[in-house]
Amino acid sequence: MEQQPEYEVGHLVQAKVRTGIYIGEVYELYSPRIVVKILAVIKHPDQGDLHNPNDPNVAMFHERRALSYTEKTTVLPRDIQLYNGTVPDYKQSLLIAVEQQLHQLHKLNQFTGKSIEILNELVQDYNK
Repeated sequence: MEQQPEYEVGHLVQAKVRTGIYIGEVYELYSPRIVVKILAVIKHPDQGDLHNPNDPNVAMFHERRALSYTEKTTVLPRDIQLYNGTVPDYKQSLLIAVEQQLHQLHKLNQFTGKSIEILNELVQDYNK
């Protein structure tokens, strides 16, 4: 089993918070959790109902915003790792993260459309 690093106040970390991933600074050690101050966004949180992923027909389709600049959040040690890179500008990192997610969704939409087209052709072929 891999040993968890010892985190100290001021360490830069990459933190997974629900479905988002952030760069932050260890703000406080609050056992068993660690308080992280958000500095940048790596992956924007997913939208919709997390219990029914990719289903738009749910009772409540949640809008999930990224955590704000300098917002504090508690994270389990298993969900963070030390970060050694340069911390990008928060606003720029937020826009890049949301654009990356939009790009992935557009690709998935194109894939879904092409798959439906091919499957419809197969249904016609199978019915011959």
